[in-house]
Amino acid sequence: MQSLTQSPLDPAFVQNPYPFYDRVRAAGGFAVWEDYGLPVSARAVVVGAALRDRRLGREAPPEHAPEIPPHLAPFYAVEAHSMLELEPPRHTRLRRLVLRAFTSARIAALGPEIELLAEELIGRFPAGGGDLLAHFARPLPVILIARLLGVPEERADDLLSWSNAMVGMYQARRTRESEAAAVAATEAFVDFLGRYVEERRRRPGNDLITELIAAEEAGDRLSRDELIATCILLLNAGHEATVHTIGNGVKTLLETGTGAYWLTPNRIEGTVEEIFRFDPPLHLFTRWVYEDLEIGGQAFRRGDRVGLLLAGANRDPGPWEEPARFNPGRPQQVNYSFGAGAHFCIGAPLARLELQRALPVLFRALPDLRLAAPPRYADLYHFHGLERLDLSW
Repeated sequence: MQSLTQSPLDPAFVQNPYPFYDRVRAAGGFAVWEDYGLPVSARAVVVGAALRDRRLGREAPPEHAPEIPPHLAPFYAVEAHSMLELEPPRHTRLRRLVLRAFTSARIAALGPEIELLAEELIGRFPAGGGDLLAHFARPLPVILIARLLGVPEERADDLLSWSNAMVGMYQARRTRESEAAAVAATEAFVDFLGRYVEERRRRPGNDLITELIAAEEAGDRLSRDELIATCILLLNAGHEATVHTIGNGVKTLLETGTGAYWLTPNRIEGTVEEIFRFDPPLHLFTRWVYEDLEIGGQAFRRGDRVGLLLAGANRDPGPWEEPARFNPGRPQQVNYSFGAGAHFCIGAPLARLELQRALPVLFRALPDLRLAAPPRYADLYHFHGLERLDLSW
């Protein structure tokens, strides 16, 4: 394998990581990203195959499981019950039970509420312009998930700060200070949700926590720890990704002059899919190897770890013509922004619906929306989102 060097903290990379992904793709099925000490792939066919291959997964083989430092034990105690970090049979059981509550019908019913919430937020915008992330992209998904779970939306700022601190554990700029913040946020989050779970056991409501408590199959139910971990996962993963996608998407729409024509009911689904493909919120996803295998022309052994560059796969010129061009009218096909296989993002339908309903409302209410300052991406890798998005309206 060819070795390549690229600091994920380099300002040029933070602003535009795609040239590096092109280098990785040109190097072969896999190349070693020296800064991570990790074989990575940016080829769509390889990334897709690895995501679907059950000989690779998120959970470390027992003999290769990293040792958890004592100061991080509270954070990883929650992760131990998260679907995102588990493999069958536990993953299969958890996902099946959660899907009994987080149904497509429940998600689809949120469409009108998303539009109303978008209108409410726009009605509070400061006159003349401001930061779209602060006034729209951040509050919309966190308020929506609070309503969905059945927790007070006036606690949205707390949910947002806890989510941001916990997600810091996956960023390249992670420090001992950010680890401490993540642990504190985890403990606060668990205490907060634990009280609401017990409240819903006593007094069921018309909300997702109640449905998760009631979800049952062959007498099996979610434990308290599994319930809390699932609620945290739904908030953290759903909120973080949606914030970045709204910001990245509006930036792209404005920079490319993509107007209301592409936000009409018969075109919005394709436009949203192209937003996810073109500049997704999650760029790197790792997998452990469970048995000796060959993939992407490279041999791996049990206990190896590989990195899948989802955003790089989305810019592969094999599946996509002119992949570096934003083209909402292109024929739609599978992109890897939500992963694939057993770990395909459980919140994908909600994320798609939020953009499909909120973006037309935004551009219809503010037809003169303009960039007020050059947008800059934040140092969040392996997430990819803006520091702020200053607009005039």
